[in-house]
Amino acid sequence: MVTPKGETQAATQEQQAGNGARVLEIPHVLTVKELGELMGVSPVEVIKELMKNGVMASINQSIDFDTAAIVATDMGFEAVEAKPQGEAAAVAEVAHELEAPLRVVIEEDDPSKLVSRPPVVTIMGHVDHGKTSLLDAIRKTNVTAQEAGGITQHIGAYQAETHGHHVTFLDTPGHEAFTAMRARGAQVTDIVVLVVAADDGVMPQTKEAIDHVRAAGVPLVVAINKIDLPQANPDRVKQELSEAGVIIEEWGGDTPCVQVSAKTGQGLDDLLETILVVAEVQELKANPERTAIGTVVEAELSSTRGPLATVLVQTGTLRAGDAVVVGETYGRIKAMINERGQRVREAAPSSPVEILGLQVPPAAGDRLAVVKDEKTAREIVTQHIREREALALRERGGLTLETLFGEISAGKVKELNVILKADVQGSVEAVRQAIERLGTNEVKARVIHAQTGTVTESDVMLAVASRGVIIGFNARVEPGAKRLAEQERVDIRLYNIIYQLTEDIEKALRGMLAPVYKEVVTAHAEVRQVFKVGRRGQIAGCYVRDGSVTRTDSARLLRDGQIAGEGKIDSLRRFQEDVREVQTGYECGIKIEGVEEFQEGDVLEFFRMEQA
Repeated sequence: MVTPKGETQAATQEQQAGNGARVLEIPHVLTVKELGELMGVSPVEVIKELMKNGVMASINQSIDFDTAAIVATDMGFEAVEAKPQGEAAAVAEVAHELEAPLRVVIEEDDPSKLVSRPPVVTIMGHVDHGKTSLLDAIRKTNVTAQEAGGITQHIGAYQAETHGHHVTFLDTPGHEAFTAMRARGAQVTDIVVLVVAADDGVMPQTKEAIDHVRAAGVPLVVAINKIDLPQANPDRVKQELSEAGVIIEEWGGDTPCVQVSAKTGQGLDDLLETILVVAEVQELKANPERTAIGTVVEAELSSTRGPLATVLVQTGTLRAGDAVVVGETYGRIKAMINERGQRVREAAPSSPVEILGLQVPPAAGDRLAVVKDEKTAREIVTQHIREREALALRERGGLTLETLFGEISAGKVKELNVILKADVQGSVEAVRQAIERLGTNEVKARVIHAQTGTVTESDVMLAVASRGVIIGFNARVEPGAKRLAEQERVDIRLYNIIYQLTEDIEKALRGMLAPVYKEVVTAHAEVRQVFKVGRRGQIAGCYVRDGSVTRTDSARLLRDGQIAGEGKIDSLRRFQEDVREVQTGYECGIKIEGVEEFQEGDVLEFFRMEQA
């Protein structure tokens, strides 16, 4: 009989199940060795059974209940999940609060103890449109006057006060950080303020921010900045916003719009009042009497003070001396510092504070929870790491077109979120319309972000956060985005024929999708010289920069980052001799079917299709 660390005692019951199999109580997570001891068999036998089911695990590797139950059933047991008892039950309860959406945690609180809390606001917008200036202006007007000597402690968040009410602002780098935190399950923002310059209008990053906010389902307030400039044209901005799908209240929509100037301070009070009105409609509440739960906004390792983390308290009251679990680290809070550089003993809901005392710096988006003592904190972290390892072993990935129909059937998915990238704006609109016409009574396809250009890491993070798929039409995937997609198991599909694209999505929605082939990039080569062959043909004299070029590969011609041609390799030569392969660091002559013109400096990307 074994008691895995942090779990309840699990044992084989002597009574028989209805089908004659012995009942085996299995913890939520345990190691391969512990499962073998529970069943009274060698761990080697457990490893063999796991391999039969396509799971490769070592003797000390953690597996979850579902995986263990498959092995136990195969070996003649009936598996039931053990219920935690005593201290283990308390650990499991805190672990649940760390994993559960904050909304659920707050809903489970005593309604009589819930009180209003300040809204948490993130400011987004295109670069140079005045996000930082606006934050600084609000800080100067509403915060700095209270500070000794005007010295501000930059902790990534701060509170402003207007008409006796507080508003918490998160100072994030933009929609990438916002979406990365959402992808980690941290929904910290109540309201987003979209800053648009009155003299510049809606720009690509503005549209991206709009799409990311829509995907998050967060209320939006528009701040038209720089209205003090002579060339300011707020009406043009409103028109461009409506074209981007944001209809302001003045034009009959539901998005509040305020005209401001970060330089002169005009409209700042109106903006804060508008934020408070939007917050009032949301009825934001928290229980300040319970143990605190919060989210890490940013973290760093200080050479003088050790691991530091800026935490936004979301419910409960955080106190100096509390034992806390933060993601996969823990500690006891030695000190808390507010945005004015002052030490504080307590932090109420929606308050940002910098905390000292953790073992290592956590990651942005990690959940913080107060626990009974450091021993409990250590057990929870150990359990969390084991569960993460078990989850990674099962390789639960994101939603793919292959798995879509199964999730529809199970009732887990009602909408297929699509991130669309295409080569030109005309293609974006045509493909968007084609996709959004697709669907069944059970599920619809919805394009949550559509833009021209390559598939970027930001697109992949949006797909992770929204459990979406990425569709590229005549579009390339940046190397960093490809690596991140593989790591996060995001499905990226590339097409150059629109009916194939719509056919695949429709088949996926109806559960008829055939096995898919994925593109594998094999090499890149730089065109250093161009040779004419006959009247129209050309051969590219190339230097292979990475990978290995094979005669059977296909190639695409990239010029200034855009696709300028594509086709099979017609001939591959070194010193007038036909060859089958050319490695990195060697020169060669290449002719590509359908590509009649090369230029020095062009890049050739070689690829082949393999079944996924």
